[in-house]
Amino acid sequence: MGKYIFYTMIVLGLYSTILSCSSTTNTCRMNDIDIDKEHILENRVLTATEQSTLTPDKVLEILKQGNKEFTEDALMIRNTTSRVRDAALGQYPKAVILSCLDSRVPVEDVFHRGIGDIFVARVAGNIVSPEILGSLEYACKVSGSKLVLVLGHEYCGAIKSAIEDVKLGNITPLLAKIRPAVLEAGKEFEGDKSSKNLAFVEAVCHKNVELTIEEIRRESPILKEMEDQSQIKIVGAVYDMETGIVTFLE
Repeated sequence: MGKYIFYTMIVLGLYSTILSCSSTTNTCRMNDIDIDKEHILENRVLTATEQSTLTPDKVLEILKQGNKEFTEDALMIRNTTSRVRDAALGQYPKAVILSCLDSRVPVEDVFHRGIGDIFVARVAGNIVSPEILGSLEYACKVSGSKLVLVLGHEYCGAIKSAIEDVKLGNITPLLAKIRPAVLEAGKEFEGDKSSKNLAFVEAVCHKNVELTIEEIRRESPILKEMEDQSQIKIVGAVYDMETGIVTFLE
């Protein structure tokens, strides 16, 4: 993903840079660097009207396409300073994503989104708590998001620690919320059930996403009713650290 990182540094690191495009040469010029227009994707802050016309399936499609662009190193001109101004007086994100705390999972980048596009709730192990549930409810019921996505990832430290039943300060009750996934995955898994077995870690990761979705539906009547009425979708996915690909668990 070297090209993507290179372009991102150019776009996000130089706020004062003016991007000039030529219709005759079909290129854009930035600090004496020529970029083909076909490699530039643009998105802008969503309005309330535009958000209201979206369906959960359409938002899911947008996230899938965004991840495809991310893995293909497509360049996105985010117009960061103008997006900050456009989003200052209101926000109408498409989705809310419950992700792990892990620094290797840059959620907005993974789905090729910018300021004002998505809500992101982050907590180790992408678990649910009353505070997280309240945040998800706010995103959907109050702010109109159409999709709740629970995003797990490979090589998750919280998952590995839960497998080993680590006890350490406030981390202990956090990992206790992942232990049911360890136990459930263990019933179906044959082989070494330690954190050293990456296949078992992956199985627990998938099971943890599934159980988190079940808990959201069970503990949030608001979100459950919205899903039953097809106002939102609650789905799960797992991020591949090596490829950047998000696999949706539909």
